[in-house]
Amino acid sequence: MSETSKVIHVRNVGHEITENDLLQLVQPFGSVTKLVMLRTKNQALLQMQDMASAINLVDYYANVQPNVRGRNVYMQFSSHQELTTDQTQGRKSDTDGQPNRILLVSIHQVIYPMTVDVLNQVFSPYGFVEKVVTFQKSAGYQALIQFQTRQSAASAMSALHGRNVYDGCCQLDVQYSNLTELQVNFNNDRSRDFTNPNLPSEQRGRSSQSGYGDAGGMYPFQATGSGAVAYGQLGNNAAMTAFPGGLPPGVSGTNERCTVIVSNLNPDKIDEDKLFNLFSLYGNIVRIKLLRGKPDHALVEMSDGFQAELAVNFLKGALLFGKRIEVNYSKYSNITPSTDTRDYQNSNLNRFNHNAAKHYKYCCSPTKMIHLSSVPEDVSQEEIVDLMEEHGKVVSTKIFEANGKKQVLVLFESEEEATEALVCKHATSVCGSIIRISFSQSQNT
Repeated sequence: MSETSKVIHVRNVGHEITENDLLQLVQPFGSVTKLVMLRTKNQALLQMQDMASAINLVDYYANVQPNVRGRNVYMQFSSHQELTTDQTQGRKSDTDGQPNRILLVSIHQVIYPMTVDVLNQVFSPYGFVEKVVTFQKSAGYQALIQFQTRQSAASAMSALHGRNVYDGCCQLDVQYSNLTELQVNFNNDRSRDFTNPNLPSEQRGRSSQSGYGDAGGMYPFQATGSGAVAYGQLGNNAAMTAFPGGLPPGVSGTNERCTVIVSNLNPDKIDEDKLFNLFSLYGNIVRIKLLRGKPDHALVEMSDGFQAELAVNFLKGALLFGKRIEVNYSKYSNITPSTDTRDYQNSNLNRFNHNAAKHYKYCCSPTKMIHLSSVPEDVSQEEIVDLMEEHGKVVSTKIFEANGKKQVLVLFESEEEATEALVCKHATSVCGSIIRISFSQSQNT
């Protein structure tokens, strides 16, 4: 355990948690003199006015689990004794990127459309906006904004970070991007080069920004006239390659219903992205909708009936956040796009865009062991354990090389703990790399 300090390290700070939320949480123990939100790491550092306040705070929350907006946060003394000027000015520690003229903007609680024109209207008061690129990732709606100068970008970041575009929604999380130049191929509602008005509009059915997050047009399945996705020849080939000896027990391969209904969820802890992380193990996700009238229910639309059947077969009865979830086929053939649905069909986090046969082969029910790939080369075993232990007791870990890339196996005491770690930590950033997590069918590290 770190020695006592006025600086408190807060973990599991999700994008929905604001600075004011943290200030209200610690206010009973004393004044906060400095606060830094480490958005890319889901962490925060806050400095109390004196050592006594910090000790009382940590002692209290060692026995009482602090919860902010339905999310458990974890507090401990930081290794820093003071937050320096470099750590608190310019929000440099909020991002892995250094100040430049391109901003990465994550937009949370999107209710109204956030088009290029809207973003330009919001950011242009701080300087000339050269280019805007928008895209959808599993983390939500994001945009890249390129200014003419660094000073303009810095002014926009300082003024707009944490602000809402509209009252009560469309909150801006503004960071520096590590890109040096945006490439824009089309001028439309999703991308715009204001320095080159002669660019063509996007061709139908293609995604203009696949390099930044979308993967449109890369599905191995063909869309039907109804908007659903058929289990086409490429899907059959991938499944036959993955299961040459026959389909898994309980899977017929004849289901045509693409949408499943998930019930008995924990409404205080679940969201669309966590469901995406879990269901994307069994196929590409088109849309997810949480049912507001039934907060423990959700609809998940898969790319085809075979993938939906895999999800029903392997996830029915799985334990997640203290609940044994039910997964069944929905009476709805697909999810109608609306303001309360989350669209994932162009997300590059869909696992079956490439080498679908390999991903079919790894489909299984939740296990006690998870497999981490896309792991940064310099990550340590201690960092992995620290990342995972908030979700349960880590029994053992194994770091190894496969195909020249670093990978990790993490064994938990229970399947429920491993499932929670997967849904919470898949597609998160670790030392600048977006890690991928799946269940491991092997139970030995």
